[in-house]
Amino acid sequence: MSDFGSQPPAPEPSAPPPERRTFLRWLTTGVCGLAATAVGVPVVGYFLGPLRKRPVEWVGLGPVGRFPVNETRRQEFVNPIRQPWDGAAANTACFVRYLGPDAQGQDQFWVFAVNCTHLGCPVSWAPQAGLFLCPCHGGVYYENGDRASGPPPRGLYRYVWRVRDGQLEVQAPHMPTLQDTLDQPSELVQLGIRTRRPGCDSA
Repeated sequence: MSDFGSQPPAPEPSAPPPERRTFLRWLTTGVCGLAATAVGVPVVGYFLGPLRKRPVEWVGLGPVGRFPVNETRRQEFVNPIRQPWDGAAANTACFVRYLGPDAQGQDQFWVFAVNCTHLGCPVSWAPQAGLFLCPCHGGVYYENGDRASGPPPRGLYRYVWRVRDGQLEVQAPHMPTLQDTLDQPSELVQLGIRTRRPGCDSA
């Protein structure tokens, strides 16, 4: 027997379409998220960059015979870690002084970066005085790279070098700093690839 007094259940009201304010809220959240990602990725890469190990690259400076004994020469070369947009800035240089062979017959060199340790200005070699001179703020260095006078906090930066098949080579250079002075041996150098040079531990 049917119940005539009962009514069929009323259909549930459908959800209202999203309001314009809700759409704009989601749009703003999405745009802010994309902006945060675009800014955050380079920042994270900057801080994690030093943790990445770059392959060691060696730059040839020429045969040993190119460098007379006890004569300092400026040697220019192209930085192998350059970027395509560097242009002429990829060209760099160093000062090379050949000290002759040691008691074991191993060739010995001083290889200095051209950058003053004060603010990075390129220094020049004055052979008559036997000094490196910085034209920016009057920094002066002895022929062995030690600081002589002026504002520089230390001597000239030295490159890690080696002689291979009669050719003088230096590790891929970059702008030296007090935290990375260029003269810290890489893993390959620690394995014995580099020969002994004054002022450094033997390999």
